[in-house]
Amino acid sequence: MTHYVAILEDGGDTKATGVWFPDLPGCFSGGDTLDEALANAPDAIRVYLESLNTEGLPPPAPRGLAALKADPAWADDIARHVVALVPVLPSAFRPAAE
Repeated sequence: MTHYVAILEDGGDTKATGVWFPDLPGCFSGGDTLDEALANAPDAIRVYLESLNTEGLPPPAPRGLAALKADPAWADDIARHVVALVPVLPSAFRPAAE
């Protein structure tokens, strides 16, 4: 099963918890709690990948946590926030429509 690294920003008691994915530009989700945000994350990825599939674009290759920590664009976010792996069902990786 494929996994994408998710960065979760805990909003505390006053804001929602945000989730974004370094390897999926523009894909984000959230929830009122960390647990809810994590529960919503797979659906956000599925919708994002379906959109790419509709456009005939392949899914971005997921990088591991070590590669993202070494990427200056993401190292600070990874150091400051909660990080999780979000599984993606193989059915999300359908061939692009003809």
